[in-house]
Amino acid sequence: MRLAIFENIMTPGGHEVEFNRILVEEFKALGHEVEFYVPQNFRFQFDYQTPVNRLRGDAVTYKNSRGLKKLLATLRREFNRQRWYSQLLLSQKKFDALIVPTSTYRYLRSLNYSDLKKISVPLIFILHGINPTEAPRFLAEAEKLSTNKNIKLVVLTFTDNIFGERRENIFTIYPPTYTARDLKTAPKISAAGEVLKVGFFGQYRREKNLRGLLEVYLKGKYTRRVELQVQGSTMHAEDADDFEKIIKQYGGVEGLSFLHKGLIGAEWQQAIMNVDALLMPYSAPRYRYHWGGMLFTAIGFGKPVVASDDMNPEVFDLYRVGETFKSGNLDDLARVLEDFINGFDENFPTYEKDLRAAGEDFSPVNFARRLERIMEGSYG
Repeated sequence: MRLAIFENIMTPGGHEVEFNRILVEEFKALGHEVEFYVPQNFRFQFDYQTPVNRLRGDAVTYKNSRGLKKLLATLRREFNRQRWYSQLLLSQKKFDALIVPTSTYRYLRSLNYSDLKKISVPLIFILHGINPTEAPRFLAEAEKLSTNKNIKLVVLTFTDNIFGERRENIFTIYPPTYTARDLKTAPKISAAGEVLKVGFFGQYRREKNLRGLLEVYLKGKYTRRVELQVQGSTMHAEDADDFEKIIKQYGGVEGLSFLHKGLIGAEWQQAIMNVDALLMPYSAPRYRYHWGGMLFTAIGFGKPVVASDDMNPEVFDLYRVGETFKSGNLDDLARVLEDFINGFDENFPTYEKDLRAAGEDFSPVNFARRLERIMEGSYG
């Protein structure tokens, strides 16, 4: 098939970039042709080695937008989305299916006001989770599109329904793991007696409670040498300022290192490969409904984790890929982190076995095959 990917979200890097890479490379490996359709001012953070078609209308970023500026940005984005939809409809004879890789119910609301809903080829909207607040609006928009058989709404989730609701045009599938695509070396874990390297990586936001983790980590009583590596990219000025304050406060402390920089491609993969385990101490209700990019990076790289128990609990029900603590409870985090580090050598064989099994279940190729079946009308 000739597959088109419509991307209009510009980020400084991170999982959105890697998610598109999964789509491009896995579909090509399955024998499909892939090309991008993007706004005229779109800047790629990675060279996907794929043809690019430019659409009239600038992508709008919300970076540092607040109040009236954010409202105006929203209006501009909606106006341009309608322009992009119209141009995609005119291009439909150039591809056999169209994929929107990161969507929300707002994309569907816009679609209901666009002739693109009459497209003659499969149009796949991928939603990276639905929370209880979004669900009624998502289901309402899905209902309006129910007669348009080529519109297929794909939700990345671990259940077969949306809070008990099912629709013929809604498909639920597992999200994919992120893997070391540019590195040829196998994952390596520090041997007993060596320094155990644990990492706090990804996009830094204040809600991730890095300060709480640092205080807990520094107070721990460990029976083996351990080092915590902290890396973060930031999208908003207030997050960047907060991260820099943390670096200034804790910089130079033995057993800690910091990197305030976005990492992409091989550089990102090598940073993950260089640690033995990943820490995800952030707690928020949305992590129950939106798949964790760092958790699925850890699984793809074979790295055990310490995570809050609201981080995709269905995964931990199926596989012991690490340990969880009570969400928002720093005392429990302290206990679990200490036990995790001190018991790492003893428990690693179990982690390794379950990480391998989870990596197969959630593999990028299985993800692409599920999407392929949805486009072909044979999924179910």
